Amino acid sequence: MPYQPQRIEPKWQRFWEEKRPFRAETGAAAPKYYVLDMFPYPSSAGLHVGHPEGYTATDIVARYRRARGFNVLHPMGWDAFGLPAEQYAIQTGIHPRVTTMQAIENFRRQLKMLGFSYDWEREISTCDPSYYRWTQYIFLKLFERGLAYQREELVNFCPALGTVLANDEVIDGKSERGGHPVYRIPMKQWLLRITSYAERLLRDLDRLDWPESTKELQRNWIGRSEGLRARFPLRGPVAGDIEIFTTRPDTIFGATYLVLAPEHPLVTRITTPEQRAAVEDYIRRTSQKSELARQEQVRDKTGVFTGAWALNPFSGEDIPVWIADYVLPGYGTGAIMAVPAHDERDYDFARAMGLPIRRVVEAHQGDEGAYTGEGVAINSGFINGLPTPQAKAAVIRWAEEHGIGHSAVQYRLRDWLFSRQRYWGEPIPILHLSDGALRAVPEDQLPVLLPEVSSYEPTGTGQSPLAAIADWVHTVDPVTGQPARRETDTMPGSAGSSWYFLRFCDPHNDREPFGMEAARYWMPVDLYIGGDEHAVGHLLYARFWTKVLYDAGLCPVDEPFQRLVHQGMILGEDGQKMSKRFGNVINPDDVVRKYGADTLRVYEMFMGPLERDKPWSTQAVEGVYRFLQRTWRLFVAEQEQEPAAGEKDPAGSQGQEGPVRCAVDEEEPRPEDLRLLHKTIRKVTEDIEALRFNTAISQLMVFVNHFTRHGRRPRRCLRPFVQLLHPFAPHLAEELWELLGERELLARAPWPDFDPQLARDELITVAVQVLGKTRGQVEVEPGASQQEVEQLARQVPTVRNHLEGRTVRKVVFVPDRIINFVVS
Repeated sequence: MPYQPQRIEPKWQRFWEEKRPFRAETGAAAPKYYVLDMFPYPSSAGLHVGHPEGYTATDIVARYRRARGFNVLHPMGWDAFGLPAEQYAIQTGIHPRVTTMQAIENFRRQLKMLGFSYDWEREISTCDPSYYRWTQYIFLKLFERGLAYQREELVNFCPALGTVLANDEVIDGKSERGGHPVYRIPMKQWLLRITSYAERLLRDLDRLDWPESTKELQRNWIGRSEGLRARFPLRGPVAGDIEIFTTRPDTIFGATYLVLAPEHPLVTRITTPEQRAAVEDYIRRTSQKSELARQEQVRDKTGVFTGAWALNPFSGEDIPVWIADYVLPGYGTGAIMAVPAHDERDYDFARAMGLPIRRVVEAHQGDEGAYTGEGVAINSGFINGLPTPQAKAAVIRWAEEHGIGHSAVQYRLRDWLFSRQRYWGEPIPILHLSDGALRAVPEDQLPVLLPEVSSYEPTGTGQSPLAAIADWVHTVDPVTGQPARRETDTMPGSAGSSWYFLRFCDPHNDREPFGMEAARYWMPVDLYIGGDEHAVGHLLYARFWTKVLYDAGLCPVDEPFQRLVHQGMILGEDGQKMSKRFGNVINPDDVVRKYGADTLRVYEMFMGPLERDKPWSTQAVEGVYRFLQRTWRLFVAEQEQEPAAGEKDPAGSQGQEGPVRCAVDEEEPRPEDLRLLHKTIRKVTEDIEALRFNTAISQLMVFVNHFTRHGRRPRRCLRPFVQLLHPFAPHLAEELWELLGERELLARAPWPDFDPQLARDELITVAVQVLGKTRGQVEVEPGASQQEVEQLARQVPTVRNHLEGRTVRKVVFVPDRIINFVVS
């Protein structure tokens, strides 16, 4: 009988559904292993073939760890609140809950179709009241600890979307979703004081097994700086000071002007009547720029003189006060001392505005441009002749002695903007009392449920649609009985995903977010796989919430994810990111329908290293399908003609398939068979441990080719091979396991061991060339034929890419050394 994934795969999916072999047992004596995918947002479009890449990787690890005797927690759930469902509701009038549930159903179907070994009994959804009850509870813990607060804030407001957006949701001055214009306006907002945890978030990165690039992104986002905070007294009719922060106090004698952010509260007070019109116009134009645009290194600097002056307390000079958009209100004090001789942005600005430039650090270069390095202080009064480190210390000491400043540590990190003016999110559980005080909704009244609304449209005033529901907004204070108003802003989509990994530990607990004992058993997550686009969003927020819960005595760990891996992107066949716009999206349903889920799983892992971007190739999918067919034939006695991929076998499709006879025998393996077996066990084991799935699959192919070529089928070798195949192609492996006469489920079978003596590496490496240039390599047995080497070489992704669309005119083969494809 031919290989029929369309018959085999539903059979085992039904079996797993009934027997629940992937159920995780909290508190079991076996060592635990918690492997987790980044929470998916269930979009209405469903999965495309890029999504299963990370999910397949975690599933391989989960199945492998179970076979190694670990108690594995491998759950799945839904990050279900979000803007797309609300936008669709605005367009159609269909409740976001309806479209979200439909999307979840489709996602769940697709994930089960792919054979992922999730513990579905732990499934959660952030939009379920039984879940967001506890998201609201955690918010109240933040509020109690002074970490959630309200203030008027300059925000990214998108009129088209009717909501405030976080900085990472704005790209080039437009909303990430929809590309609508975004403006900076003041609005009262909820914020979370993540800055209180800046130092710990920075320091504890050193404990984590994360990609160094991701840790560096978080370090730069947190942006720790040491320096001087000093006050420059205002001159003229307006009393007061302008406070600045600088990391180069040694250059303070070279400060020839001050620059305020256009939003700085002093701007209105110090601007002279003659300059007011120009200043107000500049402020208006700045409000239409995103923060990202303002931070770009643009040579053409803009700004306006306020008409005010301040005293440089070190040089004794009066210096002008300007506003410019390259100074941001949320970083430091919102004001800088400008030292154009030693800062590139200040230099460009001074050149553009005709402001003085005074060199105060001896430079080891010409006079052109700003010198930003260290050196010896010059033109700097009492610090002349001091090297930069000593000059910094001397300036700080003088400032402290004269009461005009002090040493300080500053962070680039801002507090987390937590308000959203939209409907489809968790209601913030706060009451506004008539005297302006804020009251937390009592815990026994949680969850504060989302009310039904007649319109999902923004109110147009910047308030959420909830503000229009008078009988929901107006309530009473449970403490005093006085009238109160509910908070009408909702939480951002990142709220529910900031703690879901903890809820998976104890998902049915209706007394608390999760039990301490369950969290102590499972946390931290041992392996977390997801995209690197979340480096300074979700990954930072999740660390923050975990630390807060740890400090509150509610969580046993202060870091959620011990090991983090980012999978690469699967590109379209045209090499571009998969997108409806490019028409290159591939639906996994179509691939599974034609080739089966195991083919999709094995292909995505065989494409190349997990962390790299890789283009899709339908031709290569065919190659993996043929490998699984060869595997099937190795075990099955009746070697009938294979149907074309996707072609239904008449017997199989009608349920009239004949008996499948096992071709495996009890013959004694030859020495070379045993050596290959144990080398394969060793390599697949080591490669799974290191997440080198592509080379593990390559070794499985070597194994199949060897036994196919020699026509031998010893049970002693083929039985452990099925165990090695199982994490990659679980449906086929279970079917072959059953064919071997095994009664116990393969998913529960222990992993095979290898004999170190037999597993010694004796394979040789053959270089694969195209037109004389090395494009890859394959590992083969000594003496492997040209046909065997060529077959493996054509499956190497980099080689395949160079052969695609070309005609192979000749193949030059040097045994045990080189194979070279001559193409035109």
